[in-house]
Amino acid sequence: MKIHEYQAKALLARHAVPVPRGEVALTAGEAEAAAKRIGGSVVVKAQIHAGGRGKGGGVKIAKDAAEARAIAEKMLGMTLVTHQTGPEGRLVQRLLIEETLPIAKELYLGIVLDRAIGKNVFMASADGGVEIEEVAAKTPERILREAIEPGLGLLPFQARKLAFGMGLTGAAVNAAATAMVALARANESLDASLAEINPFIVTRDERVYALDAKINLDDNAMFRHKDLAELRDLNEEDPLEVEASRFGLNYIKLDGNVACMVNGAGLAMATMDIIKYAGGSPANFLDVGGGANAEQIKNAFRILLSDAAVKAVLINIFGGILRCDTLASGVVAAARELSIPVPIVVRMEGTNVELGRKILMESGLNFTVADGMRDAAEKVVRLAK
Repeated sequence: MKIHEYQAKALLARHAVPVPRGEVALTAGEAEAAAKRIGGSVVVKAQIHAGGRGKGGGVKIAKDAAEARAIAEKMLGMTLVTHQTGPEGRLVQRLLIEETLPIAKELYLGIVLDRAIGKNVFMASADGGVEIEEVAAKTPERILREAIEPGLGLLPFQARKLAFGMGLTGAAVNAAATAMVALARANESLDASLAEINPFIVTRDERVYALDAKINLDDNAMFRHKDLAELRDLNEEDPLEVEASRFGLNYIKLDGNVACMVNGAGLAMATMDIIKYAGGSPANFLDVGGGANAEQIKNAFRILLSDAAVKAVLINIFGGILRCDTLASGVVAAARELSIPVPIVVRMEGTNVELGRKILMESGLNFTVADGMRDAAEKVVRLAK
C-alpha cells in the first residue's frame, strides 16, 4: 500500500527520524494558515502517489503566507503529469506546506529487500536529489550498501560507515548515523516493503532532515497494522484495482489489449510473458487465487471487461485447490450473465480438467479451448487483432 509523503513523514517522526515542520492543506485557505504558523518562507508540495513532482510543477517555494495561498490556488485541482504518472497525470487534492531549510548537501537513503541474500539492504548515496535508478545505471559504485541482519537491525557502526562513505564529517556523521538507525527501525516496525528518503539533507549548521519520504507498506502485513489502513487514499489508485480488492482479487491494469485471468502470481507473470512472446500485449494482471468461486469469477470478468482496451480474454488456470470444473462452471455462468462481447481463450490443466473442458464445449458458447500455454497465447493474440 502506497501512502502520501506527509503520511510517511508522520510515521518516520514517530520513530525519531528528523523531518521538517509541515502541515497538510486541503484548501488554499488552509495552506495560507499553515504557512503563517510555520513562519517565513515555505515549500508548497503537491501530494500524489508519484515521483518527479518538482519537474512537473508540483513543488514551489513561497516567500510568505500570501504567496503560499496563491500557489495553492493554482496547484489544488491541477492535473500533475510526471514521468511516473503517465500522460493522464494525477489530480492534486492535497498539499504539504513545509518549512524551508538551508541545504548544504543532498543525500539518498533507502531500504529494500535483497532477494539474493534474503535480507533487507540499507542503501546510501552522496548523489541525493537524483533518481536512484539513474545513479545505479551510470555510477553504480556511488551506491553504498549494508545488509541488515534480522533481529539486529542496522547497527551503529554500519550507519557510521555509510555516513563516512557519503563524505560526511563533524557533527553531521553522528546525526546522520542516528537518523539511519531510526529509519531502519521504522522500516521494520511498519513492515514496509520500501522506505526511501530522497533527498536526505544536511543543513549548513550540520543538522539532518528527511526532506522527502516514500514508504510502501506490505499488504500482507496489514493485519498487524489495522491503524495504518486508514492511510489508504483510494483516489490515488486505479478504480478497477480498488474494485478488484473488494472481491479478494489481485488486479493491476496494464496498457495492452489481451486480458489475463489466472490463479497464482507466478502463473500470471508467465502468462504475460508468453503473450508478449506471441506478439501481443497484456491488458492486466488478474489473479483470482487458489480458492476462487463462481461469484469471484463473474466479478473478475466484469472488471476485465470494464477496460475498453480489452479485445480478447485469456483464461489460464492450473487446477489444484481451484478445480477445473469449478472454473468452467463459473466461466460459463459469467459469460451468459454478462454477454461477453470479446473472444475468450481457455487453457486449463490439473484437477478435473477433462470435465472442465466438457462443460465449456457443451455450453453452446463461443469459447476457444487451447492445448498448452503456447497455443493459448498464439490464439488469443490472433483473436485480439
